[in-house]
Amino acid sequence: MSLQPVIEMRNVTKAYRGVPAVKNVNFSLLKGEIHALLGENGAGKSTLTKIMAGVVDASEGEMLHNGAAVRFASPFEALQNGIAMVFQETSLVPSMTVAQNIYLGEEKFLNRLRGIYIAAQQFLQSLNFTVDPTATVATLGAAKRQMVEIARAVHHKADVIIFDEPTATLTPEEKRHFFALMKRLKSSGVSIIFITHALEEALAHADRISILRDGELVESGASADFDRDKVVRAMVGRSLTGEIYNRRRTAADLRKPGRQILSVRDVSMGNMVRNNSFSIFEKQITGIFGLVGSGRTETFKIISGIYKRDFLRGGEVVFDDKPVRYNVPVHAVQDGIIYVTEDRKLEGFFETMSIAENFYSGALAAGLTKAKFVSYAEMQEISAQWSKRLDVKAINDNARVVELSGGNQQKVVIGKGLAQKPKLVIFDEP
Repeated sequence: MSLQPVIEMRNVTKAYRGVPAVKNVNFSLLKGEIHALLGENGAGKSTLTKIMAGVVDASEGEMLHNGAAVRFASPFEALQNGIAMVFQETSLVPSMTVAQNIYLGEEKFLNRLRGIYIAAQQFLQSLNFTVDPTATVATLGAAKRQMVEIARAVHHKADVIIFDEPTATLTPEEKRHFFALMKRLKSSGVSIIFITHALEEALAHADRISILRDGELVESGASADFDRDKVVRAMVGRSLTGEIYNRRRTAADLRKPGRQILSVRDVSMGNMVRNNSFSIFEKQITGIFGLVGSGRTETFKIISGIYKRDFLRGGEVVFDDKPVRYNVPVHAVQDGIIYVTEDRKLEGFFETMSIAENFYSGALAAGLTKAKFVSYAEMQEISAQWSKRLDVKAINDNARVVELSGGNQQKVVIGKGLAQKPKLVIFDEP
């Protein structure tokens, strides 16, 4: 690992409507290192890396790439200079195939699709990614789309790759392959920035760790100098070891289950969901586990009216003591079921609407508003309540959701659901 920084940020500040997302950050990425960037939701991690990748422009400060001052006007310009970013929300073209997305921008005048598919198949196999190169991206789940994003960044042979939460949707086996890939890239001289909320992953795989809190860089050093408690203390400003992580559950913590609120019997949908049966009780948190592609998401999208189960032999769903078969999600919402999606960008919020409008849309969908027509005063009241409860960081509730950090966008998605006062909340990879 070279001591020459390949990227250096000097006193970088980025403000949205006068509110800084990052403030006077000094950061360096060395050649051939894996550098973990940690922090709570809204700490400024994604904003800082988006400046590096040309997605947003810094308000103040400068960035050096291989010793030369740069200011990229677009992600394409950054990519031409060897900096690639794998985004938390994928930036693929949904209507194109996996192979077409990987080779997008490199097409020859005459293309043979068969040749592109064969080349993509071999390339994906070299990365240990089990993705069909002929599949349309729109048909892929979140984990498979993330694999395609990673493959595209590696294919461009960038000397800097930024991974924003790359393992969030991967299975343990896929994670193992991903970290092996990171080490191969490192050995070939590629520098990697790795944003994650899984602290153990950062401690195990990073050479250096930098920690942001409220937009400021508070700690940076060799990963060997950190342990979990030191990382958490830097992230939140105090130690949580005794408060949360080592706290033993007592009898008082274990609520007795209430009545059965949801009964699912032999629910089926084509080949994706087959004869699933389970029960959910009031006053309990039920964990649902399974590998990617096992039908977890599809099962709960059936329950919440997003997907339809088989008409014949599709099984039975009983909610709140009555059989239900929802044709559209609004009927489930009105009965008290909400589904918080794993794909917030496509399904979770209205990005050009304000925080207040998103929260209010949840209450409108559930029919909980007092006014017959849209009420600005009621919207502000609902928004103020949920912004405070979820600690949404923004200049005010009129800020557009697209302007928020990824963590704060997720808070809006959750708040929009909870504003519907549900009886059953389904969190899909929250």
